[in-house]
Amino acid sequence: MARLTTPAPIDDLGSWLQTFAQPGALLELGALGLCIGVAWAVVRALQRAFNPDAERSIWFGRRGVDGVLFPLLLLMLAYGARALTLLWAPRAVWQVVIPALMALVVIRIGVKVLEVAFRGATWLRPVERTVSWLAWLAAVAWITGLLPVVLAELEQITWKIGGTTLSVRTLIEGTLSAGAVLIVALWISSAIEARLLRDASGESLSLRKAASNAARALLLFVGLMLALSAVGIDLTALSVLGGAIGVGIGFGLQKLAANYVSGFVILTERSMRIGDMVRLDTFEGVVADIKARYTVIRSIGGRESIVPNELLITQRVENLSLSDPKVWQSTVVGVAYDSDVEQVRRLLEQAALEQPRVLRDPPPLAALSAFGADGLEFTLGYWIADPENGQLGLRSAINLRILALFREHGIEIPYPQRVLHVRGAAPAGAGDATARAPTGERPTA
Repeated sequence: MARLTTPAPIDDLGSWLQTFAQPGALLELGALGLCIGVAWAVVRALQRAFNPDAERSIWFGRRGVDGVLFPLLLLMLAYGARALTLLWAPRAVWQVVIPALMALVVIRIGVKVLEVAFRGATWLRPVERTVSWLAWLAAVAWITGLLPVVLAELEQITWKIGGTTLSVRTLIEGTLSAGAVLIVALWISSAIEARLLRDASGESLSLRKAASNAARALLLFVGLMLALSAVGIDLTALSVLGGAIGVGIGFGLQKLAANYVSGFVILTERSMRIGDMVRLDTFEGVVADIKARYTVIRSIGGRESIVPNELLITQRVENLSLSDPKVWQSTVVGVAYDSDVEQVRRLLEQAALEQPRVLRDPPPLAALSAFGADGLEFTLGYWIADPENGQLGLRSAINLRILALFREHGIEIPYPQRVLHVRGAAPAGAGDATARAPTGERPTA
């Protein structure tokens, strides 16, 4: 990392503050206002031309001025204005503005990239605040001239690791370089993911999701290697560490590795896609998202189940919409034995066809499925193409319509009938015979 210097040493802080009272400072302030106006106009024009997604735009943000492009463009214009006003102004304003703009650019890049890459993470807000505080403290130290003094003191604190001598300053600069490399890697991977997943649906969505996950993993690995090199770690020493990691994966991390491999297998084979209706054991729902380690399945009732990808590979999973989104449903109803069978079938099919969600091709079918103990049992089967919208409500609506049609046409739904046999009870009339029988004689049934 380049060594930071400041043109205003801390000893000259008083004289530097006095330059703000000179007339040349007004020229700098005017040039700064002009730079702000030009930067705002350019960003606004580019935002209207490209019409980016406000929720995922790193360059423009939501309002244009809260993205990365505005402070970056303003910083470039400020450097040009400082060079032009060098002959007429004392550069007092630019010594404050340029470090502040550099801190703002660092904050915007770090915060915006993390928001897009790790949307909804609980640790995101504390990290954003930490980055903001560190950037502003560095800017204040640069403006006041404390930064070179602090860096010089940190460079005196050294220790030796093997044949390499490290200082606190070298470690801090290497850490900042590593963070910058990882931020750039996350930025590129987020741009690739947004490009791949744009206007993707159906079968292509899962394949593009697999490609974006692979691209992010590759970029983060390359970024990590570059970051370790920036810190000063010899990458040749990682060969032993790589062997240890391999042994750890083979024993303790095999489940974790199996989940990651299974996730890529699911995405590449497209045996399960985002939006599919699946049933795993007794849990049924729609595949909401497929991550590298787990899959999110959302039920019709709103519950979300996080299923490890290994289970989706090794266990039986019913995909209700893999090759065909249509799902067959049925309902069973019983009628009296003296009912008109053809009329019952016609009314059952009519009740199903009156529901707009029931498909006409293939049409619903009512069949006499069993001779029950209490009456004739009919099974009404029908097809729907949107199981994600719920199945219980549709079945209830059809059952209510069946009940109304049966009552309208006088078709009886029989009550359950049971015959009760009591073992050991005397037959009917045996009590009277006993009363009339002479003493010592037994009645005969």
